[in-house]
Order: sequence, then C-alpha cells, then structure tokens
Amino acid sequence: MDRTEKAFQALLAQEIETPSWAYGPSGTRFQVFHIPGEARNVWEKLEDAALVHRLTGLAPRVALHIPWDWVEDWHGLRVFAEERGIGIGAINPNLFQDGDYRLGSLAHPEARVRSKALAHIRECLEVMRATGSRVLSLWLADGINYPGQDSFRARKQRLLEGLQELCASLPQDVRLLLEYKFFEPAFYATDIPDWGTAYALVQRLGAKAQVLVDLGHHPQGTNIEALVAFLLDEGALGGFHFNGRKYADDDLIVGSINPYELFLIYHELVTADEEGGVAGETARRLVFMLDQVHAIEPKVEAVILSLLNCQEAYAKALLVDREALREAQEKGDVLLAHRILLEAYRADVRRLLAEVRQAKGVPVDPLRAYREGGYYEEAVRRRG
Repeated sequence: MDRTEKAFQALLAQEIETPSWAYGPSGTRFQVFHIPGEARNVWEKLEDAALVHRLTGLAPRVALHIPWDWVEDWHGLRVFAEERGIGIGAINPNLFQDGDYRLGSLAHPEARVRSKALAHIRECLEVMRATGSRVLSLWLADGINYPGQDSFRARKQRLLEGLQELCASLPQDVRLLLEYKFFEPAFYATDIPDWGTAYALVQRLGAKAQVLVDLGHHPQGTNIEALVAFLLDEGALGGFHFNGRKYADDDLIVGSINPYELFLIYHELVTADEEGGVAGETARRLVFMLDQVHAIEPKVEAVILSLLNCQEAYAKALLVDREALREAQEKGDVLLAHRILLEAYRADVRRLLAEVRQAKGVPVDPLRAYREGGYYEEAVRRRG
C-alpha cells in the first residue's frame, strides 16, 4: 500500500479517551466559570462523551476520576455507558484533595496516611473490576515546599515501597501508568518531577508499570518528542495525557499552541510502529487520553476540537516519507531530512480526513455538525 492508503487504515483505528472532568465545571485557582448546559454529574458526562464519539468516531472510552465521579452502582454506570456506544477507560485515583494529604500521600511521613492512600487506590481497583477498565492512571501531588521540611531520600523510599506494594496487588490484566509533574502544588521539590524519575521508578516496579507523559508537565524547552523516543525504545512508555500549554500545566486544547510539537510526537510513534521491535510493540499498546480543563470554553466543542487536532497531527505524521528520511539521515544531509518532515507537516490532509470520517459514518465536519445539530441548545434546556 502507498503511504496515503496506509494512513487511511491507521486513521480508521485511531482512538483517544476523553476525560470525564473535561465535560463538567472547571476553572482556575481564582474562579470557576460555569458554562450553560455543562454536565452536572458523571451520567451527564457520559452522555456528552457518547455524543463526542458519535460525531468524531475517535473517542470510544471515558476516563474517570475517583471520587469526583463516584457512584454507588458501578455496574449500572458501565451498562449506561455501553448502551450509548462507549466504555470506561482509565481510572484516576485522587490523592491530593483529602486534608490528610497536605504533606503527601504515598510519600507522607505518617504510615497512617500512606495506608489510607493505598486503600483508596485499591478501592479504585474495585471500580476498575466493575467497569471493565484495564488502566490505572496515577498522578501524585506529593512533594515539599521548603528546604528541610522532609528528607528527600526518605520520601523516595516511602514512595517506592508504596508503589511496590500496589503493583504486587494489581490484577494480571491491569497496567499502572505513572505520571510525573515538574512542579505544583509542591513548589520546592516534587517527588516525581520528571520522566527520568518516573522511568527509574517503573524499572523497579516490573512489567505492569509504565510511564505516562503529560504534555504540560515539563520545564519550558523540554524536547518531548526526544524523551518519547527514549521511552519507546526502552519499552517503558505507557500512554499520554494530551493538552496544550504556553507556560506551565495550562491544560489548553491540544495543538492550539504548538501543533508542530504534536506532529513530531506522533512522528516518533508512527516510526516506532513501522520499525517494529520493542519500540514498535510499545507504540501499539499505548493509551491515548486527553487531560484538559476547559475554564472558559464550551465543553463539548473544546473536546471535539482537541480530538480533531490529534487526528490531523496523526494524519500528517503518517504521510512522512520515512525511507527518504532515513536515507537523508544516513548521508548526514541535515536540511533535506528537516525538509522531509516539514513537507509532511505542511501537507493538506483535509480530503484524507473527510474520507476517513465518511468511512466511519460520522460528519465530515464534526464541529459544524455539533453547532448546527441543536445539541448545545438541548443541553441548556435540560440542564440549565
């Protein structure tokens, strides 16, 4: 098959989880701006997520955050989702809002709090069993604000012990994706501040644990596509939280600030998939998720646009002439290799994406279909 036909087939199979928290009220540290018609509970979040999937064909699963999305009947929630054509994706424990976690969770100085954190994660494993989820996505806000507040090495040891205990209790078919973050809410030192620390930890945890890369969780100037390539080659990359940022963890619509970076990340993933080996196998098992907080945007439209930006970046990455690129790289032809990437990035993929959407049975322009379909007005009428 030529590159366009291979791209068409790959785009048909593309899937990205949407996060439940993208559909409900959200904001900044200063204010939550309520958008008319936004989802008020997890049931309405699933309704919105199902609509997004019907319009895009890209988002068959929804990631949940516990206890934000807590219900008494998890089997009923699973059935509710499946009746609307979607499933439950990654489960995200909340280890940062309980008052006991002021000084951390798994790295907390008190054994009682560490045990409480593990108990909550095990509770989330029960949620996974009931909903059919196979991915536990773990981000810890643990860290310290002042020099001398705690011992760096003691915190590292407590954290590792907790993660090892957790991994020993994971069901065989469940994966742990370990996230990292450069700073915030701890401002002096974060216990898992970067991809290297997360990689070192998962190396100690065994095959069930891998690194999750959030595009907003890095110092300015970090070459994310390079670290993605490294983790792929090590078989240690488990998935992504896609978003966009200008300064820090802004959680903007993915591709809205630096679409070229998104393209280059997808290029590394497609290259690994085509070349095979450990990196290729790793690339084919990745979990793709959005992780965005829409403070001022209409929720459903923001999610749709994010998905379409990912679809476009993936399409362009699939069109890279990798044989020519390898030849240029082997010859040391710097500018030709660079131009080959730019040609794919500048490609007009609108016709290809229209054909993909037609084959999926979804609107050629999902955003326009949403705006003209009366969905927003109906949500406002029902929800206020």
